[in-house]
Amino acid sequence: MPARSPNASPSIVFIGAHMEAHAPFRRLIEGGDNILGFVTLDADGMSTMSAATDLTPLARKARIATLRVHNINQPNSVDWIRQHAPDVLLVVGWTQLLKPELLRVPKMACLGFHASLLPKYRGRAPVNWAIINGETVTGNTMITLEPEADTGDIVAQRAIPITDEDDCNTIYREVSRTEVDMLEEILPMIRRGVLPRQKQDDTQATVMPKRRPEDGLIDWRRSTREIYNWVRALTHPYPGAFSVLNGVRVWIWAARMDGGRKIQPGSRPGEVALDADGWPWVGTANGWIRMVTIQREGGPIVSGLVAGKTFLASGSAFSEIREVAK
Repeated sequence: MPARSPNASPSIVFIGAHMEAHAPFRRLIEGGDNILGFVTLDADGMSTMSAATDLTPLARKARIATLRVHNINQPNSVDWIRQHAPDVLLVVGWTQLLKPELLRVPKMACLGFHASLLPKYRGRAPVNWAIINGETVTGNTMITLEPEADTGDIVAQRAIPITDEDDCNTIYREVSRTEVDMLEEILPMIRRGVLPRQKQDDTQATVMPKRRPEDGLIDWRRSTREIYNWVRALTHPYPGAFSVLNGVRVWIWAARMDGGRKIQPGSRPGEVALDADGWPWVGTANGWIRMVTIQREGGPIVSGLVAGKTFLASGSAFSEIREVAK
């Protein structure tokens, strides 16, 4: 990296569209950093991205030139960024890989974040997969971007604990907070012409597949813990965990493992029972799980108590996975 005069602020083109990009983008604006341009997804791209967040109001208020793209690697997109001649491309909350032509544009570095402790959980939906897998710690890593996904040198890294009360929303908020923290650590170094880099140990890498909304189907034959992790990993702002009741899709937005002692034993997976207070519980492979927030297709999001009074009757049952797959 070329030496810079002390306190010289690197010029930045910021690329982002996911909820995790909001806090770092706002921090850069409020900190008076030299943001030359902002790139985000067009309307079609935003509509198909889970947890997409419109950052254009922030850019507009700060009078930052903005480009909406469908594919960031298209020639007109690359040309627009090249014309701004940034020192740094900063990519936050972006699912498209940047091709070599674009990676060569910045004078100093192309930096991004990945919401895991790399090299673990490379690939898509790292936070969701970490919760699904029952991890108690995840993290966030600032890396130099390469043509391959999540393989660049580690610039900075932060660990993030996952408690039983966390879900994908709370963890992504922590991811966003750590991005601000890492920017505050690394940007002063960049101003001095320094960029710490550590190669990843590829032998320790794990790669997670892309998730689709239809992948949220609940298998009630799993344990209570596994189903609880499934629900909280896929809740808002993601498409949600769901099952089918009497041919109608039902989303479970929040659940609890607590209690269940008021329910008689001997359930079968997917069977519904109401406790003495009217809360609906659903049978799992090894017990019961309480429905806290639920939504029937075409209806509003309601509490489990309301669902128990309307469409979740004792003795009804969610479809088994093989029946749903037809």
